[in-house]
Amino acid sequence: MAGVEALADELRSLILSGALPTGSWLRQERLAAEFGVSRTPVREALRALQARGLIEFHPHRGALVCGPTARDIREAYDVRAELEGFAAELAAEWARDAELDRLTQAAGLFERLIESEVARPTQPAGHERPDWQEANDLFHVAILDAAGNRRLATTIEDLHTSFPRNLTWSALAGHSALLIENVDQHRRVLRAIQARDGSGARAAMVAHVRRAGDLVGRRFDELAAQAGATDPRI
Repeated sequence: MAGVEALADELRSLILSGALPTGSWLRQERLAAEFGVSRTPVREALRALQARGLIEFHPHRGALVCGPTARDIREAYDVRAELEGFAAELAAEWARDAELDRLTQAAGLFERLIESEVARPTQPAGHERPDWQEANDLFHVAILDAAGNRRLATTIEDLHTSFPRNLTWSALAGHSALLIENVDQHRRVLRAIQARDGSGARAAMVAHVRRAGDLVGRRFDELAAQAGATDPRI
């Protein structure tokens, strides 16, 4: 079962990052050969994607990638913004010194990795998960842990499972100004939490996540335009 879940996660990430764009056909034989597995886990992984509305099965043709849409992305990020804003507010109230230290270290690591990324010669964005994205996750997880609300953390994690954070790096990678802007947003959230300013922390986090949602939504609009795709839900 773990192999099926890992394969489904990989395929979902490729779909959500645009590597497998809307309108792509997924053939079980080809996927089995590419991932070095039998057709059975491929079939089960595709059914998991179907349950999430990411693909549609067509008899004698295969599985067709059908989502998400830019509207789906924006709506998910609006929800995530409110949830993570609440987490930041709770963190400002309840974070212990050790948790504040961990959050400060995560923010510092993210900033250093972004500085390194910006200093590099411009390169096309690949599908590999960059180090700075890992650091970004550490920052957000540190806030959730400091908030101390397990139900909230579970709800946010469920949302991330449907819309992985690699969506954000697919929109930011290769754009120095946007990466630097992201660092500044983290600083605002961190400073508000350190100052025990719950309302300020919440507002800063909501603005941060909504900005990411706007950027990712635009990226999906671009991908749809490039593919000549139209979707009445967008």
